[in-house]
Order: sequence, then C-alpha cells, then structure tokens
Amino acid sequence: MAVTLDEQLLEILACPSEDHAPLRPGSPEDPEADALTCTSCGRVYPVRDGIPVLLLDEAVERAEQDPASNGD
Repeated sequence: MAVTLDEQLLEILACPSEDHAPLRPGSPEDPEADALTCTSCGRVYPVRDGIPVLLLDEAVERAEQDPASNGD
C-alpha cells in the first residue's frame, strides 16, 4: 500500500538527520511501500498506521550510500 499523506504535510516533513532534506513517498526498492525516503542521505523511515516514524533509530540506511565500501 502506498503512503497517503496530505501534500501540505509532505512538503514540510524533513529528514531528522543533520541535512534536513525533503522526504519522498516509498522506498528505493518499492515506490508503493509504506515508507518515506530522504532525498539526500537515502534513509528510509517507516509509516505506521498513517503516521511517519521520523526517528533515526527506526530508519533503515542504504548500504550503497557507504563511501567506505569503495576500496581504492
């Protein structure tokens, strides 16, 4: 099921990390997921019972974002 949040609410919600980037509905793997994804850091925040859980401890970080994984 896709996230159904009011457009005005979605415009003011931001990632709680230091950059405070906007969020977009869905996850990178599933655009219809009950989640919000940060447009900067890529963290995925769950949406439970229509309520976004914007806690860093609850977020799923994307492994592709890890610069240490690239061994030069």
